[in-house]
Amino acid sequence: MKVLVTGSAGHLGEALVRTLRDLQYEVVSIDILPSPFTTHVGSIADPAFVNRCMEGIQTVFHAATLHKPHVGTHSRQDFIDTNITGTLNLLEASITARVQRFIFTSTTSVFGDALVPPAGDPAAWITEAVTPVPKNIYGVTKAAAEDLCQLFHRNQGLACIVLRTSRFFPEEDDHKDARDTYTDENLKANEYLSRRVDIEDAVSAHLLAAECAQQIGFGKYIISATTPFLPEHLAALRTDAPKVLAGLFPDYAAVYAQYGWKFFPGIDRVYVNDKARKELGWQPKYDFRYILEQLRSGDGIRSPLAKIIGAKGYHAEGFSEGPYPVR
Repeated sequence: MKVLVTGSAGHLGEALVRTLRDLQYEVVSIDILPSPFTTHVGSIADPAFVNRCMEGIQTVFHAATLHKPHVGTHSRQDFIDTNITGTLNLLEASITARVQRFIFTSTTSVFGDALVPPAGDPAAWITEAVTPVPKNIYGVTKAAAEDLCQLFHRNQGLACIVLRTSRFFPEEDDHKDARDTYTDENLKANEYLSRRVDIEDAVSAHLLAAECAQQIGFGKYIISATTPFLPEHLAALRTDAPKVLAGLFPDYAAVYAQYGWKFFPGIDRVYVNDKARKELGWQPKYDFRYILEQLRSGDGIRSPLAKIIGAKGYHAEGFSEGPYPVR
């Protein structure tokens, strides 16, 4: 099968290209940056370039995007050009080339302000039924691109699956107070309980989405590690999350103590992947229980694929206040 991967110089794009090549797919991969995993260098905002790359393609994995860390360095028009116009160009070219399935990598950032409940309220239980309230141009453009996918399914019959991925980047956190309070691995281990997914699991979700796309037609799915929390935990999670965690994993504190780690005092959201597990048959491997096993054995929290890909950063330049610019 011949497939197209966009954003092939990025974390997920590289992961998809590596995996698809290993599975003997014929992979056409595009990015604005050259890389060992990019076969065609160019912009998805250029419709002529996109059309040239689409010949013979049966499945599109659209991972190219401007991300949240670019909000401080790129204009709103840049986000529209890449995230909306680029997606539109790919969808139009897919119809012309008779592509069978289109897998769009979106983000849980589309939920925006819906992710943070008012002070005193329980943590938010985030499923696909939650109405997005985007809070920046990144969220707005990704939500608009999702709507374009739905439009092309409805009006052109293109099978489109939207995957709202949670955090899988290996870079440091974009909040200085978090970086100052926790080590990077401590932060990421904590996030597997409510808002992180390993890139290996993200890739498997994309492959399963492609298998199911024509049967489903159109669907949106949250792609995040399976949480052990339940709705009845939400009130306590906001005020005393370590107590809730200790009730579920009595041994976690001893494992964390070996590393000098600590859990968050409270969390404000829990991403729920039930729909993806049920409808896509997705079985993510890297959940908090598995992370604890990795820590006990001294293997670290990252999958082999995550270790191979490593950190790429989002900008060519550095910033005095940390890994990301602050406006």
